[in-house]
Amino acid sequence: MQNRYRVYIRRLLIAAVATLLLSPALFYGFLCLFRPSRTDEQQVLFQGIVYQRRAISQPRPVTMHIVTVDLTAPGIKPFVTPGNPHKGRRKTFARTTSAFLQEFQLQLAVNGSYFHQFYEKTPWDYYPHSGDPTRPLGESISNGLRYSQSQSDKAVICFGKNNLAQIIANGKCPQDTIQGIAGQEMFVAGGKTVTAQISENKPYPRLAAAINREGNKLWLIAVDGKQPFYSEGLTLTELAQTAIALGADNAVNLDGGGSVTLVMDKMNKSQVLNAPIHTRIPMRERPVSNHLGFYALPVDVKTSTSK
Repeated sequence: MQNRYRVYIRRLLIAAVATLLLSPALFYGFLCLFRPSRTDEQQVLFQGIVYQRRAISQPRPVTMHIVTVDLTAPGIKPFVTPGNPHKGRRKTFARTTSAFLQEFQLQLAVNGSYFHQFYEKTPWDYYPHSGDPTRPLGESISNGLRYSQSQSDKAVICFGKNNLAQIIANGKCPQDTIQGIAGQEMFVAGGKTVTAQISENKPYPRLAAAINREGNKLWLIAVDGKQPFYSEGLTLTELAQTAIALGADNAVNLDGGGSVTLVMDKMNKSQVLNAPIHTRIPMRERPVSNHLGFYALPVDVKTSTSK
């Protein structure tokens, strides 16, 4: 009887230790169930906004999300995270992209600029958390107010009063810019890859904003990465080729890695369309310094034009 009790206790301990050791893998696998399916898909999200998902297998698994925005469509209006009204070096307070979308009642949003300060050590030891002060790198303009200084090595996308967009390689938007947000390099110019601007070229989670020559069409390209067998990311050269194939004349590289997040409004709640990987946890959003969002009309709302 005593031997049976010892065997039972030993098995119980083995099961407990095995569960403890396997729990991170089980948790990771559970979260993977919430990632978007690796299937091709296309749908109209809002008036003037079309979403496309591409699942690529070669030369490596890649899941890519492409949003096409018609900047001339009724109701379309870009919007950049506002700056901190208090003076100081900390220009914004960190938010997730979903929080940004909900706070300003937007229909679509992505993360934006590279920023300082940032570190990521463990799932609980990272900076910034939501609400922490941050400083976006490069020029940031929200509703005509410039709250972050331009940098010559941080290309910027600028939206004017007429909603048309332009990407400026030297990082300085025109004076009449209403919304502006900086990235890193301008890696497509004049419909060609700017190879001189590509300093690193490994597969990675990416986010790019690209425009056509007229500046009336915008593409947001969000590439998932750091997730073996699901999506390992694109190189900048591959990202440039993707943008050019869409019809882009110019493109800027926005903040990548675990920051890459694409969300949309669905019945007044945020829906994440890609697979973020903050602190190596699938579907966990990273709080970031600023964002680029869009107001848009539902597809079932009819608009009229006056003559």
